[in-house]
Amino acid sequence: MAESLEASVVSEMLDVPADVVYTFARCMENLPLWASGLANGIIHRDEEWFANSAMGEVKVAMAPDNPFGVLDHEVTLPNGTKVHNAFRVTPSGDGSVLTFVVLRPTGVSQEGFDADVAHVRRDLVALKRLLEG
Repeated sequence: MAESLEASVVSEMLDVPADVVYTFARCMENLPLWASGLANGIIHRDEEWFANSAMGEVKVAMAPDNPFGVLDHEVTLPNGTKVHNAFRVTPSGDGSVLTFVVLRPTGVSQEGFDADVAHVRRDLVALKRLLEG
């Protein structure tokens, strides 16, 4: 039986309706505005999306448009490794809640995992500030 990975759920409350957050966050052209790992920009090439990251060029594939607020996306690293990122926006009264599940890959130190969690937290706060500002 495969071993489960350690996980941390990062969440952020927004005073913005979920449909507005969802529409903005799933727009690939907006990712560099708040997703710091893609701050160098994202391009559309051959019907796919690519971004320059600290690791080199990565491919980013977003979940299809859906009525449930699912913003899951898969990032293919330069070495071919695929990383699934579970991300969702949930309605909460007149606002919304962002939740992102950060998994600790095998071989990643506690310090590395903590840095990944902090990175996601900063990105969600950046998205909140952008949309609430």
